[in-house]
Amino acid sequence: MPSPLPTIAGLSDLSGRYDAVLSDVWGVIHNGVHAFPEAVEALRNFRRDGGRVVLITNAPRPSGPIIAMLDRLDVPRDTYDAIVSSGDVTRNMIAKYQGRAIHHVGPPTEDDALYEGFDLRRTGADEAEVVVVTDLDTDDDTPEMYRDRARQWLSRKLPMICANPDRVVEHGDKIIYCGGALGDLYSAMGGMVHMAGKPYQPIYEEAFRLAERAAGQGLTKSRVLAIGDSVRTDAAGAAQFGIDLLFVTGSIHAAELDAFGKPDPRAIADLIAPSRARTAGYLPRLTW
Repeated sequence: MPSPLPTIAGLSDLSGRYDAVLSDVWGVIHNGVHAFPEAVEALRNFRRDGGRVVLITNAPRPSGPIIAMLDRLDVPRDTYDAIVSSGDVTRNMIAKYQGRAIHHVGPPTEDDALYEGFDLRRTGADEAEVVVVTDLDTDDDTPEMYRDRARQWLSRKLPMICANPDRVVEHGDKIIYCGGALGDLYSAMGGMVHMAGKPYQPIYEEAFRLAERAAGQGLTKSRVLAIGDSVRTDAAGAAQFGIDLLFVTGSIHAAELDAFGKPDPRAIADLIAPSRARTAGYLPRLTW
């Protein structure tokens, strides 16, 4: 049975132990509608004290549009040193389909930046050589609504590139399904799924490289802290990469953990335990 986790007041309780932070974005810094000012201030204070901050996100777009989104949400650029997205990693996967046909699943124009510079034809599934999933087509969709389409993909043995491994995300006061939930459905049906982003190693390796570049020196993993709100992506990713985790309970797991009421440290430890993450502490929202 895992030991109860330490409750901390804020990032300042841990900051002296770490030279760099790899922070999740959606659910930690913002909820898709507005930024969390306390989280922004926490990361800015960490940087002012000499730490480096790299944002690591499963957003299925290249980092440029993510920076523009953060600007719109009033997240100042001095909050972070660099950013790496699942979309950045996905572009490397898509590159081998140059000159060929792909079938896109997700918002029809929102993810256009993912394909910029590539010679690709976006077609129906009957012509495509691969399915690229950024998210579900609308926020109200569920993965089950795609089962018939998935049967067609499977009948043609189409591989899937899933640009967003997140299953769900906090959007305002709602929880909505993401591309990872559709990837799970297709995999369960027998389809081949290639996931980009967290918890997989390439995005962490790039984030660590960016942190070292910002620091101007090599870093040791024992002095790098992951911050995130998802057991499946953030906790598992931190564990696999060998860095500590600060867990934010008040996002997608808020209801089951009673994050803003009387959370049970044992229940939080039990939730995180399957990931094998080394958890430095937890708090409902990131604060300083």
